[in-house]
Order: sequence, then C-alpha cells, then structure tokens
Amino acid sequence: MAGKSDYLCNGLLQLIFNGVELAGLAMNDTSPLYTFYIALHTADPTAAGNQNSYEISYTGYARIGILRSSAGFVISGNSVLPVDLVQFTASSGGAGGTATFWSVGTDSTGAGNILYSGPLSPPIIVSVGVTPEITQSSTISEA
Repeated sequence: MAGKSDYLCNGLLQLIFNGVELAGLAMNDTSPLYTFYIALHTADPTAAGNQNSYEISYTGYARIGILRSSAGFVISGNSVLPVDLVQFTASSGGAGGTATFWSVGTDSTGAGNILYSGPLSPPIIVSVGVTPEITQSSTISEA
C-alpha cells in the first residue's frame, strides 16, 4: 500500500485547517466554513459517528469554536495543533463523566460532521468545578 507524500499531507492540513489552496489540486470553497468546533466525548465517536456520538454532557458544556485559519490552527510538518489552549466551561452540575476522546467538527450544536477525532491523554475526569482543557500539545496528524 502506498502512502501520501509529506507535500500532500501538509497541503491537506493547510487546506482543511487554514483554508489555504492546494495548488493544482484543491481550492477553498466559495462559501467555506470559517469556524470549526471542538467537542469532548466519553468514548470513541468512530469514523462513522458525528459530534453527538458519546458527547459529554454537563451543565455549562458547549463546543469550542476555533477559527479556520492560521489564527486558530498551526500547521507544522504533517501535524496541526491549536494556537491557544482549548478551554471548556467549568462543570456546574449534570452527568459529567470522563472525556476520553475529542473531535474537530463542523457545527456548534447537533449532529455535526466530524473531520478528525482522537484520544485524550490523559483522559479528563469531569465533575462539578472541573474546567476541561485541551492543551496546545494536542496534535492532529495526517499520515
């Protein structure tokens, strides 16, 4: 099985996360999404899932919007990471649970499409007063 080149991996991440044209292959849509939404999940939402799949639930929880540009995401080689700390609202009640996965998707609420997802390490145990955070060291890779 053949793999993708570094050129293509980096180009795909720049196209998706920064809206940068992949010369000769793909260009940004004429009415693109300007914001992606980070969600927390208590189990793997799977490749067939959506952002509602196993999404954590607690009082105050909402997906975090990040600009689809170099102001929101940094591309380095074949990886992408958030420019800033992704900080969710502290839990003030509700079910909570353990966030074991995160996703990058298309909608602020509802069954948004997942573009990328991955495990959280370490998992985040969410109870009243806990503010879940995903650090800038969390990366997405295109391999």
